[in-house]
Amino acid sequence: MTSDATSSDEQPVTRASGVQSVERAFEILERIAAAGGEASLSDLASQTSLPLPTIHRMLRTLSGTGYVIQSSNRRYMLGPGLIRLGEVAHERLGLLARPELARLVDVLGETANMAVLDSDMVVYVAQVPSPHTVRMFTVVGRRVHVHDTGVGKAILAGLPHERVRAIVDRRGLPPATPRSIATMAALEDDLERIRAVGYAVDDEEQEIGVRCYAMAVPGTPLPTAISVSGPGGRVDAAFGERAVPELRRAVERLSSVLTRGVVG
Repeated sequence: MTSDATSSDEQPVTRASGVQSVERAFEILERIAAAGGEASLSDLASQTSLPLPTIHRMLRTLSGTGYVIQSSNRRYMLGPGLIRLGEVAHERLGLLARPELARLVDVLGETANMAVLDSDMVVYVAQVPSPHTVRMFTVVGRRVHVHDTGVGKAILAGLPHERVRAIVDRRGLPPATPRSIATMAALEDDLERIRAVGYAVDDEEQEIGVRCYAMAVPGTPLPTAISVSGPGGRVDAAFGERAVPELRRAVERLSSVLTRGVVG
């Protein structure tokens, strides 16, 4: 019987794309995240091409570092070691985005935001406020549901149907306002429209009196979107005609920054 120390799949293997063991570890973390933050050993075995002994060894290593923990029912959950990494990553992501968000505010005059998908919710990682006295404001770090925000719906529109359904199954569709989407069928219809036109609209679905236009940033490792938001009296259809082309230019530049590290 071959021991762990001599097992061929445990040796560090360098490929053109990187170190195989590191890629495998991150694949496992991503699979757990995609499952809502918790998965069994059999779940991971069915969702990856990795041998069961390899998955078990990877989980044992990740558990030892605090990036994965095993619950009393023997399922594996994302661990507290990832929280610190996530907080720092969100902060750096926000710093990278701020110049582009500031440009949107200069051009459009309304608050610009960036948010990412994190454990079935969207979390705001950056904001540049509007110069208007009456303006939209949210706290960086705030977590909200995906179905009733422009950034959330823009992100959902880029995900596979199965993942959208899984998020809704786990989180539900709690209404933030009477205008919030309340059924899966209505959400699917809205996502189809978003895919067709390339942007999402939050029409007082998160907060009465506030409207926003949002667009996903393509090619990012973590699903990401940006938006411009403000009072409905200013953020109307005419505003949208100006905002959509500006958002499109912004996501193209941000995609370059976030996927290739080209800053400036």
